[in-house]
Amino acid sequence: MNDALPPLPDVLAGRYRIERLLGAGGMGLVYRARDLLHEQFDAGSGEIAVKILGDAFAETPDANALLYREFALTRHLRHPGVIQVFDFETDAACQRAFITMELMQGLPLDRLLCERPLGVPWLELRDIAIELLDALAHSHGRGVLHGDLKPSNVMLTEEGGVRLFDFGIGQTMEGVLPGLPQLSRENFKAWTPNYAAPELLEGGPFSVATDVYAVACVLFELASGKHPFQRLNAVEARDKKLDRQLKRPKHLPNVCWPALQTALALNPKKRTVNAATLLNSVIAAPSAKSWLWF
Repeated sequence: MNDALPPLPDVLAGRYRIERLLGAGGMGLVYRARDLLHEQFDAGSGEIAVKILGDAFAETPDANALLYREFALTRHLRHPGVIQVFDFETDAACQRAFITMELMQGLPLDRLLCERPLGVPWLELRDIAIELLDALAHSHGRGVLHGDLKPSNVMLTEEGGVRLFDFGIGQTMEGVLPGLPQLSRENFKAWTPNYAAPELLEGGPFSVATDVYAVACVLFELASGKHPFQRLNAVEARDKKLDRQLKRPKHLPNVCWPALQTALALNPKKRTVNAATLLNSVIAAPSAKSWLWF
């Protein structure tokens, strides 16, 4: 812990008892915690997750605004495939802001990929793709861009659903949540290069098309077990013209491939599909084992 910051207390804001660290991302730390107030007045367990910015970001002038943006963007969405957030609060003793949210239990897609090095069979992949794309289409329909969509930001829950989470570097479309503080992208370049579209890597803005490229990389990886461009970033792949060499993954039906291939275009002008288009292509594919003929 950085000496400039007070240590994290056992109980945040006199209410949330920290139990253990669940994970650390590019900017934040997520802890398992218990809502003591909830437990006092309710028979439930009060189990929640708490997100706090890591030390490197917590000391920046925009730290609390950065975390509040994530809270506001996620709260703006109302979809079963998007993580549910509860509150944004601060703890005066440790001088940290934090978000409370639902405690997700399940398997992140990056771990699923480690367990399935040859890809996910179509019948299983279809269910994941439909829920993920529906969540992303809802997000875009509400004017919210995720900004860092990747396997580790998607959870398969124990109940069999999908949760899209970590809108930490998300953005809004023009006119959506206009009161949110604007943050400098120069200070927060925290997206993951292997899932970032080439225009984003070259300084362009977030857009529907950059999210579509990222989710297409995830779907291709689920269908084949491999990243579409062998872990090269998109600029390197574009320079080698690798998108022209892509072949349909073996676990993906023929009917889905045109839309996915278009979503993986390294020229943004040719990336002419959106999340809803991808979703419709998946829904159109048969769920029976005869899918290879379609």
